[in-house]
Amino acid sequence: MNLKLENTLSIGNGVYTVPDIANILRLSYGKVNTWLNDYWDGKLGAAFKGKYSWRIDNTRAVGFHTLVEFYVMMHFAEAGVKPAQVLKAHNELSGSYNSFFPFAQKQVIDNISTDGKKIFLTVDDTPITLDGSKQFNLDFVRIFFKKLDFDKDLLATKLWPLGKGKSVVCDPHHKFGQPVIDGTNIQTEAVYRMYLAKEKPSFIARLYEIPEKKVRDAIDFHEQAA
Repeated sequence: MNLKLENTLSIGNGVYTVPDIANILRLSYGKVNTWLNDYWDGKLGAAFKGKYSWRIDNTRAVGFHTLVEFYVMMHFAEAGVKPAQVLKAHNELSGSYNSFFPFAQKQVIDNISTDGKKIFLTVDDTPITLDGSKQFNLDFVRIFFKKLDFDKDLLATKLWPLGKGKSVVCDPHHKFGQPVIDGTNIQTEAVYRMYLAKEKPSFIARLYEIPEKKVRDAIDFHEQAA
């Protein structure tokens, strides 16, 4: 496959524990833990006799592209798609794109859709089911993944948890992929802790030499997760 599995601690891969993923994607801890245990480390991992996660002491973590795949999984779950259908799509796309992380590929992200039951990939303007049957279907709903950036190889490189209109970004090349303020190495958690300590956003902005709007974006990110 054209990607390493990212199941070891390595610079540039990002480091996300189950609580990190739950916080960034606004999902319950239980749901993220289930997805990791049953699907990515379970059924998907079984295909190559490995796991998507690794352990840091007694805590499991995954890399940035697994976080992106959970982001895609979240959207399908919200649309009503069962996990079994997501796994079928993942397995088929993994072979087609020669990748452990097909849901992090721009070609997939731009052309994937669902009818609430099955997942489709549009090929030559025709949606084809991703369950091995290769059926056509015109009654589908596109899902737009607007919170991702891609590199020249069309692989996801950044996730914007609040959308690209806000300053909070997860970039595996900055602070191990933990949420930071765009254009800096300032972790949003550090800003939020100062805010909880009763420091005013204007003071925090002057301290870090960043616009006050970026401070408020960091505060909003953590308050929404609370």
